[in-house]
Formats: sequence, structure tokens, C-alpha cells
Amino acid sequence: MNYKTEYQRWCESPFTEENLKEELLALCDEKEIEDRFYRSLEFGTAGLRGVLGAGTNRMNLHTVRQASQALSDYIHQDESAMKSVVIAYDSRNMSREFALCAALVLCKNGIKTFLFESLRPVPMLSFTVRHLKCTAGIVITASHNPPEYNGYKVYGKDGGQMTPEKCAVIAQNIEDTDVLSVEFMSEEDAKGCGLLEYIGEDADNAYYDYTMSLSLHRELTYEQKNAVSVVYSPLHGSGLVPVTTLLSRMGYDNVYVVEEQKYPDGNFPTVQAPNPENPAAFSLALSLAKAKDATLAFATDPDSDRLGVCVADENGDFIPLSGNAIGSLLIYYILSSLHEQGKMPKNAFITKSIVSTRLADKICEHFGVSLRKVLTGFRYIAQQIEESERKGNGEFLFGFEESYGYLAGTQVRDKDACLASMLICEACAYYKSKGKSLFDVLREMEQKFGAYVEKGLSFNVKGKDGMAELASFMEKLHSQPCNEFAGLAVTRCTDYKSERITDYVIHTECKTTLPCADVINYDLGEDIWVCLRPSGTEPKLKAYVGVRADKASQANDTAERICNAVTDMVKSELNA
Repeated sequence: MNYKTEYQRWCESPFTEENLKEELLALCDEKEIEDRFYRSLEFGTAGLRGVLGAGTNRMNLHTVRQASQALSDYIHQDESAMKSVVIAYDSRNMSREFALCAALVLCKNGIKTFLFESLRPVPMLSFTVRHLKCTAGIVITASHNPPEYNGYKVYGKDGGQMTPEKCAVIAQNIEDTDVLSVEFMSEEDAKGCGLLEYIGEDADNAYYDYTMSLSLHRELTYEQKNAVSVVYSPLHGSGLVPVTTLLSRMGYDNVYVVEEQKYPDGNFPTVQAPNPENPAAFSLALSLAKAKDATLAFATDPDSDRLGVCVADENGDFIPLSGNAIGSLLIYYILSSLHEQGKMPKNAFITKSIVSTRLADKICEHFGVSLRKVLTGFRYIAQQIEESERKGNGEFLFGFEESYGYLAGTQVRDKDACLASMLICEACAYYKSKGKSLFDVLREMEQKFGAYVEKGLSFNVKGKDGMAELASFMEKLHSQPCNEFAGLAVTRCTDYKSERITDYVIHTECKTTLPCADVINYDLGEDIWVCLRPSGTEPKLKAYVGVRADKASQANDTAERICNAVTDMVKSELNA
């Protein structure tokens, strides 16, 4: 793509939205113009995600229409499809406009479209795709990114994110579609001919009923449920109504919502980024938790697929839990509860991503439950559910990723922070009834399985040059694997791109069992590992470090040394 030619075309085309044309004509920075037009937004396995603004490399009405036309073409290529789509959106700037924009393109293509009447989270969209037996689903969201971002996530008829193969077809359709020439219906005409239907309460109640059925301790009394008080923040996102509705219907009334972060606001004025992974996002929640003498504080991101949690320690001070700690705590709660009740399925399995804590492995081993490892991306966990149902080779109990995503049950096929909120509150109340806090349970797990510490690093790159530099760096890693980190020798290298596992101790090679991916993992002994991969949604390199030791202080020290070594290596190669 010649960025200057495309820029000029957008400036001169009669089809360019006037506000976008004005924005482009006001640009005087050549580098800014290049960045907006040197490529189209990449349609990856998480759909589109980018900064709001005019240009092919930005999120705007034209790029949303182009993606929606490409999805329409994909749907029409499947002759057996029922040809219906459900659309949800979160609280981000332009989310409502993009959702309606997508719907009107689909309607123009004769595709029945169900549009939620107001904002809804990712898990409710995933559930509703299956509930209404739709061909596909769309969520307008950029998850936990800063305010200047928005995105377009596409789901298949199973309710899970589209597979890489299907996304590749849609991506090709996007390439074949002129971004400025997509046709669409008016809202009035789409509603008049029955192609556009607004939905709400009925779909919501179906989701609530199913989610509540996943409770593990319905026998808890009202008094036991409210012996603990909890603080919740939606971080200006879509979680307020579904999370508080679920907790209220389950009988948890001792819930305090952070007033300053209660209502939707796409500018996210109280946080730098609406990310529950970031302890800074909990500042207001923890102030309220201390004032209310709460036991637990939790927060969801704008599309309510991620959950962050802080728990009170033995001194009453709140500590943030990592996504790995939350996932491990929920696994332990689920498996121990099923074991105690004598309800553990014989063929039960847990699923986690390859960059998530190995504590999950030990917990599953302790309870005799199978653990399945998948590549990063919740669609792979959804695929495990789909495959187990199709082949009858296991009963899915729980899946998680270290990036604060969790799922139980099978009728949602993506991360579900609404469900996870219910489960963490229930676990808190249950353990309280047994004289324990969640912090006590974490200590109990450490005594049984050892101290596991995981740390994540992100290295941002900028623009076209930065992306090329990152690709070159990954190619170098694949061709010249590292042999040590912080003085610890690499004992095994798993290269998911070449699909090869090399064991340097017993000098053997074998093939990986997972799909090809631009990921490389290094084992530095049995309980220490490093993994590197480019982000699938943002211009950055992600690094993961995991360590097990008898004591947390030992694990932390080792993890810090390895993180420093990884940082030095990356910064010597990347301008990050």
C-alpha cells in the first residue's frame, strides 16, 4: 500500500465521512500520515484492534464497515449457515456507533442481526451466540487497552473466537473489499424489514440462570454468604449490571461498588488504563475496602472478560493477586469442592495456556484430574471444550490464562469475569464458613505444593520499523536459541514455530503436539522456565518467567535475576 496515494484518496473521496476527512486534512506530520496509511489494521485471531481515528491503520466507521462486509462474505460462503449474527459492545468511545455500523452492513447483506439494546460484556455475547443459534457474533471492544483504542472481535457459531483459519479467510475478504465503498442500510429500513432486532432481558436472564447453575455451594445460608463484605469496581466498563445482578440473585448483598468507577465512561477518567491486572487500578477500591472493613476487592475490565482480585492478608492489608494466583485458587476451590462432595467426574479436565503457572499442574495431579495445555489465546481453550463434546473424551471443568481470564462451564466460550466474580465471592464465603480466609487458602496451597512465582514482561515497539525489528528478533531466536539465562543453563527448548522440542540433557529431539506458533519456551531445570512471544493484539514482545522454590523469597529472587537477564537481552536487540 502506498500510504501517500491512499491518504490522498481518503481526503478526496466523496464517501469519506466528513469528520474523518477534516481530521486528515488537518494533519501536517508526514510520519503520522505514514503510520495511519502504511498498512490496514491487521485482522488477527482477536479481530481488529487499534487507535481511534482516520486511516486504514485506525479504528473508524470505514474500517468497521470493511470488516463487516468481509464477515458477511464469509457467512455467505457457508451455504449451510443460518445467516444470523448477534452484536454486543462495551463502554468505549464509539462502541455504540461501531456496533450499529456493523449491524447495518450485515443487514444490507441480508443477514439477520440481533443487537443488544445497551452495553453487554464479552461472556454474555458468547453465551447468546449459542443461545440464539447464530452463525457468528461480534463484540466492539478493545478489552483493557487505554482510552484511545477500540476493537472488533469476531466469534463463531460455537460462541468462541474465530479460529486462525477462519480469520485468514475474513482477512482475505477484507483485502478484497474497498474500505471506502461498503454499502449499508439505514437503521429505519433494517428494522422495518425485520433484519435488525434489538435484544436484551430474555438473553440476559438465560445467561444469569446458566451462570448461577455453576455454583458449587448453593447450600450456603444467607448469613454465611454475607458474613463477608466485598468491594467491586467495574472500572467504568460493562460489568456493573451483570456482576451485581448475579451476586444479588445468588444472595450476596454485602457488596459495595466503587462510586467513582461505577458507571460506563469511555475516557476511563479515574485510571491510566482500565486494566485489572494493574494494582494502580485498585486505588479507589482499596480505599473503600478499608473503610468498609471488607474481606475482598475485585475489578473487571471494560468488556468484563478479565477479573483482578485483592485479598486481605493476616494483618488486614490488601495484596493484589496475579492472574496465575487467581486461576490456581479457583482450580483448588473447584476441585477440592467436587472431591469433598463426591461429585468429581471420572474424565474431568482443566485447561490452561502454556505461559500460565505450573502450580496448576500440581493441583490437578493432586486431585487426579487431567490438565490440557494450549497456546495463548482463549479460543484454544474453547476448542478443547468443543473437541471434548464432539469426541466425548472428557468433561471440561475450568480453563484459565495468566492474563486474568477464567472460565467454568461450557455455554460460554471465552473469558468470563462475571462468572469468576461469582465464584471468587462464593469461595470467600465458603472458606469463611470453615474459619479460613482466601489468604489462608493461598498459604495452604504453598505448603502443599511449594512457592510458585511468575512474572511477565512487555517490551513495546513503535510503528512500521518497530514491528519489522520485532519480527527479525523472533526469527533470530528461532534460528539461534538462547543457551542460558542469569547463569542458569537451558535444559530444554520448545520451539513452537519449528514444532520441535530439543532436550539438551538427554540429547533428544521430538515434535511438539500443539499448532505452529511464533513462540519459544526455555526450561532451566524442572521448575524454572522462560517463554517469549509477540503479542497477538498489540505491537509488543511478551516475556514470561516462572519459578518454583520451597520458599517464596527464593522463588522471587531467582525470578528477578532471570527477568533482568531477559530484559538485558531484549533491549540489546530491540529499541523497546
